[in-house]
Amino acid sequence: MRARIAALMAAAAGITAAMVLPAAATTTPAGSNAVACTAVLNHPCVWQQRDGAGIVGMAQVSAEPGQLTVVQVEVRTQRAWGGPWVTAASATTLTSGSARAVTPRVVTADLRMVCATAGPALEAAQQVTTCTNPF
Repeated sequence: MRARIAALMAAAAGITAAMVLPAAATTTPAGSNAVACTAVLNHPCVWQQRDGAGIVGMAQVSAEPGQLTVVQVEVRTQRAWGGPWVTAASATTLTSGSARAVTPRVVTADLRMVCATAGPALEAAQQVTTCTNPF
């Protein structure tokens, strides 16, 4: 029974990774704040920028030029392990074509995570949510 549960969890993790990785962001060379996102249509790319004063959550999404697109990015915090995630800052952009949103700066020592939801503004069922790993 434990082996079946472990196999199911491994399969679920593989499926999750396959869905999340195309929208992952990577930092470009040597301390640069620039981020390279894989362009996947209507899948948000999400990341954070840090400095001594806190973090800023950022997200962008690629879309067809005529599509009304929404992107919402949130910085979420968690005070204690296992506690609820609370939205500390958020930003929303609604525009035609590709879009980008940036949250206000958040200064906290709590555990943080940046999440973004993006896609066609008029078709909520086609919007996709992606989050960074907690940091």
